[in-house]
Amino acid sequence: MKCLIIDAVHSAIAEELGMYMEVQTKMLPTQDELKALIPDVDVLIMRVDPAINKDILDAAANLKVIGVCSVGLNHVDTKYAEEKGIQVFNAPGLNGNAVAELTISKMLDISRGTMVANHDVKVLKQWDKYKFVGRELRGKTLGVLGFGRIGQRVGEIARVFGMKVVAYDPYLPAEIFEKNEATSMSIADLCAVSDFVTIHLPLNDETRNMFNAESIGKMKNDAVVLNMARGGIVNEQDMYEALVAGKIGGYATDVMENELAAGGLTEGAGFDSPLFQCDNFIVSPHIGAQTVDASYDIGQHIIGKVKGALNLQ
Repeated sequence: MKCLIIDAVHSAIAEELGMYMEVQTKMLPTQDELKALIPDVDVLIMRVDPAINKDILDAAANLKVIGVCSVGLNHVDTKYAEEKGIQVFNAPGLNGNAVAELTISKMLDISRGTMVANHDVKVLKQWDKYKFVGRELRGKTLGVLGFGRIGQRVGEIARVFGMKVVAYDPYLPAEIFEKNEATSMSIADLCAVSDFVTIHLPLNDETRNMFNAESIGKMKNDAVVLNMARGGIVNEQDMYEALVAGKIGGYATDVMENELAAGGLTEGAGFDSPLFQCDNFIVSPHIGAQTVDASYDIGQHIIGKVKGALNLQ
């Protein structure tokens, strides 16, 4: 048997599966490159790139298992994989704390202007403490869109800061909100009352461009949007125009619409956006799950799923 790993995952996966099969690594192949590599592959280990479409699955003559070392599966044609008898496993919840902590980190950074302050001191050699007057999280309202494992953990940490938590998730029973001391609200009401809105939703037809000029216009002028979920949920052109016009307080994200459009994760790749001109915009390159702790937990989970699917002892 043969295993192909196409993204940065915990080394334990290659070490453990290497006891049962040949393991090959090809970092972030294009779809065409993957189509050429996959015909004799039994196990594919990946994260979110490239998209696994019908063409790739048709080329995968021997493929039995796809292990996705992330939560979302919108990049895999899971229905067609099932038709072909290919088992697809993801790792729900195992990066939850890592993403939640990054969310809180960005809330603090954008509230206190630490990113701009760091640039002023280190790059501009300026020491002007009077330029930076921030605001505390204490007493503010946090709106959580998507109240699953990650959203609940963000709310839990936020309450320690003295924040009021409101949340939207139509798929959860009332007792989940009560247990997590959160008030259930519609999206419109949540956006209207929140000082911070954090997104923990999948990208689909319902959520694509959810934050656009119309929805941003219903928010407080000093409200901050945080997106640790997927690029495309926020309309970036509308967000840029709102930031420039002062219609919203800030935008902090770990994802963007076209993360890989200019080569993305490949070495030396360039990337640009009008948002980069805005001081009240902060961004990181999709590092939400990039902790040694989450990587290990996800790796152990995927190893167990693959071994169970293939009856490996």
